[in-house]
Amino acid sequence: MAKKYERLGVMIDMSRNAVMNVKALKEYLVLLKKMGYNSVMLYTEDTYEVEGEPFFGYMRGRYSVAEMKELDEFANNIGVELIPCIQTLAHLNQALRWGTIPVDCNDIMLCDDERVYNLIDKMFSTLKKCFKSPYIHIGMDEAHMVGRGKYMDLHGYEDTFSILKRHLEKVCELAKKYDFVPLIWSDMFFRPWSDGLYCAIKGRHEMPKGFKDAINPDVIPVYWDYYSDKEEHYDDMFYNHKAFKQKTWFAGGIWGWHGFTPFNAHSIKNSIPAVESCKKNKVKNIFFTMWGDDGGECSNIANLPALFYVAEYAKGNSDEEKIRHKFKRLTGIEFDDFMLLDKPNQVDMDSTSNNPPNPVKYMFYSDYMSDFLDVTVRDNVNSFEYYDDLAKKLYAVAKRSRRYGYLFDAAAKMCDVMKYKYELGKKTRAAYEKGDKAELERLAKTDYVEVAKAMRKFGAAFEKQWYKDNKPQGFDVQDHRIGGMIYRTETCRKRILDYVAGKIDSIPEYEEKLIGAYGNQPSSLSQYKVYATVNVITH
Repeated sequence: MAKKYERLGVMIDMSRNAVMNVKALKEYLVLLKKMGYNSVMLYTEDTYEVEGEPFFGYMRGRYSVAEMKELDEFANNIGVELIPCIQTLAHLNQALRWGTIPVDCNDIMLCDDERVYNLIDKMFSTLKKCFKSPYIHIGMDEAHMVGRGKYMDLHGYEDTFSILKRHLEKVCELAKKYDFVPLIWSDMFFRPWSDGLYCAIKGRHEMPKGFKDAINPDVIPVYWDYYSDKEEHYDDMFYNHKAFKQKTWFAGGIWGWHGFTPFNAHSIKNSIPAVESCKKNKVKNIFFTMWGDDGGECSNIANLPALFYVAEYAKGNSDEEKIRHKFKRLTGIEFDDFMLLDKPNQVDMDSTSNNPPNPVKYMFYSDYMSDFLDVTVRDNVNSFEYYDDLAKKLYAVAKRSRRYGYLFDAAAKMCDVMKYKYELGKKTRAAYEKGDKAELERLAKTDYVEVAKAMRKFGAAFEKQWYKDNKPQGFDVQDHRIGGMIYRTETCRKRILDYVAGKIDSIPEYEEKLIGAYGNQPSSLSQYKVYATVNVITH
């Protein structure tokens, strides 16, 4: 591997509530090393201690200085480089909530404010004590609204890129003070001249000279791309990255950020052309990101098939039989059995989107009465049979695996929920529209009861999974969500029975027709606040 790559690595998201506990992370590092990875980034927006900043990561399960030192020492001893991966501009919504850091707007710190640079200085000072790697990822991605809030109030209008360039220079000065070599996500060097898109096609889009010269020569650009399955797309982006003087690093995606279960097959499909392009363009530093958007529900362990497959492919092994055999030796589980964890989201596979649908999450939380997502449930899908059969297969794997059985048990119990829940809102609405009170009563006394029972069992299994993998902080969100769904199930059941008994004249939510606000196909909605209700959760 050393000849092909300087670093073949993984980035683990520790910022979306799921902060891996030290024991689990050490075990994970060992697994990654056995797979051939030699570098790991710990993505921590505010989930790490910053000395002198008690509110930074407050009550969020942040890693202490002692824990970071312990993890770095452990990783170093097994031949894995730990690289801190933080944010120094945007993506800091949790840190900004306490009012101790100057805010521009949204989740963006206020550029040109000395208090911001004092904070970043403390970040670097603390992390330098903890990590041996000379590299630090400083983030600075997706800062779309920089300069459009408080900054504009104070200084008037200034173009986004000028502000970004100046801010980067100041951050680089601080990094140099602590002998850090900074890496930066490269998207903000493309969006200002590419209609806001992180895309540049060779021969059609040429990076303007001002942007080529703008990135500090001490900064290493990291091109991230999780969405393309076309090698040519990666080639075009690497071509445009050659405009920078520095050697570009690449970050692909191992998809676990759409809910409770992984997307290993999709991750493999997109990663193969990315790896091929990296080889062709002589990219020597490759990472695969594992984000945890909207709650960090998917266990990092669930991504092992994709991580293993991609590592083998990157090292030159494309023999499916050998990959499967080696995976079984590593995990004790057949590759195809582990891939069953993908299946809960494959109840309807007609979608051709490269942003794959995640019905197992959005239909888990879809409301029974304000059921706008029921338009995505098609008549030709026998969800009860699909999820019942899948649950049996998952339970069987759970029984065969002492080490990873808890993952398959939780996934099986999720399927036990979904075999009733997936079509329940649609069935209830249809019975109401037909005036079929007998069917409404049957659903209320059978399916609604079974869903509530199954949700309780799933909640317990998911809690076990969470505490095995992660620190306890962050699970409160899951308690609120899952507990709220159980309570909502009981509330809707009661209202249906009240309607059947004539205690209420109607159920107003069912009087309003569904119109397919997001289309009629299985969706890839990823935010609980979007699909749990049409009403206001946060303002």
